[in-house]
Amino acid sequence: MAWQRADRTAAFEQLMLRHERMVLRVALRMLGRLEDAQDLSQEVFLRLYKHFHQIEEERGLTSWLYRTTMNACFDHLRSRRPMEPIDWEPPVAAAQQTDLEQAERRRLMAEGLKVLAERERAAVILREIEGLDTAEVAAILGTTEVTVRSQVSTAKGKLKAFVERRMR
Repeated sequence: MAWQRADRTAAFEQLMLRHERMVLRVALRMLGRLEDAQDLSQEVFLRLYKHFHQIEEERGLTSWLYRTTMNACFDHLRSRRPMEPIDWEPPVAAAQQTDLEQAERRRLMAEGLKVLAERERAAVILREIEGLDTAEVAAILGTTEVTVRSQVSTAKGKLKAFVERRMR
């Protein structure tokens, strides 16, 4: 997108509105704390505004946002070692949901994300939760598709074992 200087602010605001939930959602899943995720989201959009003129198309923007969000999350996680407990509760899919075991399993899955290594957590969030294809995840994380598949497989195994231990 060749942005005119006059249109830059309006276009940026429109793209921010379109993508802010995705950035916040990914940051929250990676960091586990809403306050940290909100701060990180602001940082990501400040970076976007700074580099807005370099982004060619909407598809490139989405990949750029995922990559920038993940890199910012990795930086944040490295700076706050040891990892703080995740205090995020996933939203219940429907108000009428009465299956308590399913709700408990979802809560445990969210809690279980903290047992994963950073790269495993990132791979499983992007691939399995965000629904990106393996090639996109590999590009965002700067790795190979084989590595992404391995990280997702390992993460799923760890999450399954974590949930099964807690459900007993």
